Amino acid sequence: MTFRLYDTATREVRDFVPLVEGKAGLYVCGLTVQSEPHVGHVRSGVNFDVLQRWLRHRGYEVTFIRNVTDIDDKILAKSAEQGRPWFNLAYAMHRELGRAYDALNVAPPTYEPGATGHVPEMVELITELIGRGHAYPAEDGSGDVYFDVKSWPSYGELTHQGVDDMEPAEDADPRGKRDPRDFALWKGWKKATEPETAAWPSPWGPGRPGWHIECSAMAGKYLGPAFDIHGGGVDLRFPHHENEQAQSRAAGRPFATYWMHNAWITTAGEKMSKSLGNSLTIPNVLERYRGIELRYYLVAAHYRSHVEFSFEALDEAAVAFRRIENFLERAGVVEPGDLPQAFVDAMDDDLGTPAAVAVLFDMVREGNRADDPTVHAGQVLAMLDVLGLNPADPAWAGSGAGAADDKLKAAIDALVVGLLDERTAAREAKNWARADAIRDQIKKAGIEVEDTPTGPKWSID
Repeated sequence: MTFRLYDTATREVRDFVPLVEGKAGLYVCGLTVQSEPHVGHVRSGVNFDVLQRWLRHRGYEVTFIRNVTDIDDKILAKSAEQGRPWFNLAYAMHRELGRAYDALNVAPPTYEPGATGHVPEMVELITELIGRGHAYPAEDGSGDVYFDVKSWPSYGELTHQGVDDMEPAEDADPRGKRDPRDFALWKGWKKATEPETAAWPSPWGPGRPGWHIECSAMAGKYLGPAFDIHGGGVDLRFPHHENEQAQSRAAGRPFATYWMHNAWITTAGEKMSKSLGNSLTIPNVLERYRGIELRYYLVAAHYRSHVEFSFEALDEAAVAFRRIENFLERAGVVEPGDLPQAFVDAMDDDLGTPAAVAVLFDMVREGNRADDPTVHAGQVLAMLDVLGLNPADPAWAGSGAGAADDKLKAAIDALVVGLLDERTAAREAKNWARADAIRDQIKKAGIEVEDTPTGPKWSID
């Protein structure tokens, strides 16, 4: 079976056939670094991290580009509210995002370009679009440049919409537009309200790039005019990805062959976002859970399924993952083995992580019943490696709440070992009543004790 994925452009599951055999080019729209990342933000990072891990496992040489938008209307507005330079805010939030990704073991992409470092490429692309008759400078003296949507008959093909059914674009003053649905490629500098540092020179006067042109330019810079997969959150399909595709193809660039979109994390049925005030920042969540538990929670759901966030659900996920860890602790040190075919089939079917996790727990159950669980444990480790969930991965050391959790476990271990030593002494003295009382005390605390030839071992039940 070949790897198959759901292409949101064609609305069907398709076999993955790369443009260059043995290689895969992947571009994912990263975040606008305006504030601390929340659980909804990092879902995309985790989902596409699983994708790149699986592509590499399937033998592809992956070039993975995940951008950062570090200049934007929202960044300028928030920095003004906070009385700090916009570039200082963007840099600080970019570092917060990096810490969040590290805490969830999101492997770094091949490269993470920032928009501000690629303005020349954007100016070049805009100039090309003007030359082809698909863009125009506004005639109102604003310095804005717009994409002419009616000049491109295929506009709307990604989201299967007609131009006449679309709402006007909201990213610039409509006065300089030929059509209210035209979108900004370049935004002229507003001297009265914007800092001089937020403007770059261009043939149309000082200004800054529009959001959509950023990704087209950066994707072209690092992946070329045509590449395999473009990903991002489902909320980016329109207008962002629709506009990306239109301007890129209007410039003669084939752009992405496949489009993949992860669904939202919701709270009370609404997309988790800063604007709704229902966000949960990663540092706050990691005060209650380890990074590996939060990653498991995100991985266990299919990337195209909306997830209704709740701490109750995260509690259940944490308990479930600890069952896996307890099995591995009982099995002892083993090397990763072969992946079960059922797991491979699940992952090849549009990254079917729910079915893959079910295979993982089947293997844990079989291992718990086996006289020698090492083979099963090796397969469990191999599956966890693919999902970025191997507890032995050095990336988890000291990440998120993991360090605090390790200290807590060490403290519990000291207490439990002391009770077990007392129980052993009672048994040696044939004080069975005292030994049983200690065993019951430990069990009531939710701790399971297993007597082995090398002495008692404990685990959280």
